[in-house]
Amino acid sequence: MTIRRHVLAGIAAALAVPFAFSAPAVASDLPDLGGKTVVVVTENAYPPLQFVDPKTGQAVGWEYDAMNEIAKRLNFKVEYQNTSWDAMIQAVSDGQYQIGMTGITIKDDRKEKVDFSDPYMRSQQFMLVRGDEARFKDAKSFAAVEDALIGAQPGTSPFYTAVYEILDGNEQNSRIKLFETFGATVQALKAGDVDLVLTDSVAAKGYVDSSEGKLKVIGEPLGTEDFGFIFPKGSDLVAPVNAAIKALKEDGTFDALNKKWFLDYKMGG
Repeated sequence: MTIRRHVLAGIAAALAVPFAFSAPAVASDLPDLGGKTVVVVTENAYPPLQFVDPKTGQAVGWEYDAMNEIAKRLNFKVEYQNTSWDAMIQAVSDGQYQIGMTGITIKDDRKEKVDFSDPYMRSQQFMLVRGDEARFKDAKSFAAVEDALIGAQPGTSPFYTAVYEILDGNEQNSRIKLFETFGATVQALKAGDVDLVLTDSVAAKGYVDSSEGKLKVIGEPLGTEDFGFIFPKGSDLVAPVNAAIKALKEDGTFDALNKKWFLDYKMGG
């Protein structure tokens, strides 16, 4: 299966998530939050969901467009701030920020700390490797190459997939090299410091498209993830944001964003 088919399979999964809704919502059906300011935190390290455009230096991406449209529909002002992934869930849980967005997988253990929105996207995890990699072609053959290393962020879905679905279930396995940001794992991959990075189809497409052949995707998808925005427990923003997500799915706005960021946008182009 080619890289393009891998990537498009993941995007197709994102586009094909079944949601049963009634008649399309219109703006007047949505709550009005009265123009208040909502602090939204992100990492800017996950193209094309959110990242700094190399051409303009501006923070852009699917999630920015989606959140800006949600804010417009619900009548609130967005103040964007940045933090690292490893600090984000706890910081939102502590109430430092009102919403978090960075392609966060909806997981039961995370629900103990934060509330999630309804899913706004579905994606799958893939194996991102250097373009000239020939020692392995899938998870099983990677595991057999004893000196091959995985780059991952601690506490993320790719980290746990690496531990429990590729390696031996030991979270201290020396074949996993830990990095603070997802971008740093990709830089380590390019530099030859690690040999594999696990990521969903969203980020894989962004990095492969901008790599000029230096990166590729191999193997079959290793799992399916639903992404959601996060909120402090008990937040009164969850229901309005869910109503807006529903409306944006129904009226084709999310489909348009999928086309813009997954198909039309070229990283570094």
